[in-house]
Amino acid sequence: MGWALLCVGLLLALYTLLRHGLRSPPRPRARPALRGRTAIVTGGSSGIGAATALELARCGARVILATRNALRGEAAASRIRTETGNEEVRFMHLDLASLRSVRAFASTFLRQEPHLHLLINNAGVSAGGTTEDGFSLPFQVNHLGHFLLTQLLLERLRSCGPSRVVIVASSAHCAGRLRPESLGRPPPGLFSAFQDYCDSKLANVLHARELATREQDTQVTCYAVHPGFVNTALFRHAPLWLKPLLLPLAWLLFLDPSEGAQVVLDCATRDGLEPLSGRYFTDSGPQQPWPRGRDDRLARALWESSERLVGLGGDKVGPSPAASTAPAQ
Repeated sequence: MGWALLCVGLLLALYTLLRHGLRSPPRPRARPALRGRTAIVTGGSSGIGAATALELARCGARVILATRNALRGEAAASRIRTETGNEEVRFMHLDLASLRSVRAFASTFLRQEPHLHLLINNAGVSAGGTTEDGFSLPFQVNHLGHFLLTQLLLERLRSCGPSRVVIVASSAHCAGRLRPESLGRPPPGLFSAFQDYCDSKLANVLHARELATREQDTQVTCYAVHPGFVNTALFRHAPLWLKPLLLPLAWLLFLDPSEGAQVVLDCATRDGLEPLSGRYFTDSGPQQPWPRGRDDRLARALWESSERLVGLGGDKVGPSPAASTAPAQ
């Protein structure tokens, strides 16, 4: 028994040394007061979204946690209120895998909330599957649902300017391949779910780029963000054969959600970022995305196709409806 305890102690010590020795400690960042400002954080009940919502609440913002699971959403809102002393934190139901739910959320929000200054499009999934609208699950949750949400709330963002949209993308956009004529359909191949995820992240980068172009004469600015490699529930969808390798690496080397949230918070709150609207940010500041993420023609084509797919600016065109297999966001 004594040897077993000793081995456990040595393993914990080794883990601590590796975890803190292989990663630099995060630098503290000052945040401005946000009292009187309203923020929506999608996927705000866990991971980067919860960490972002917590810091916005600490700064005094009114924060709406827009998430699919009511129990987790209410629990997260209660936890943030208790931890920050900010009573202006509430849960509202939003299922990005359902365009009907996105429209219902936007309608309820616009009816109940007079202001909107920050829209944090954070929620995401990596699992394969099909939504009730007939689109691939990652592409709808990560891009199409957020695209529709942003469009439905855009007039409120304009009226409350200066306001910002922050889209949580990923360096995985480097492997994205978008074909506007086949948007929303799962790509073929053995690694279809991974390719679908990469495609959705490329769509995030291009969405920010085109939104900034279209809003350049308003006070709405937009930023795409790579938060770093963060240990979140996103990895619960990894293949079983990959988890024994991925999970130890995630614990040792990946960022905590609170660390990953820092660049999201920078783009949401830092003064003077307006001239950089549409840019792609990492923890090192604005960076050039991969070439496909700088393709303005592709960004326009994606925008126009996304409008059609979600039923804006024309008739909906897309895959035939199928049963939803969406996990909790």
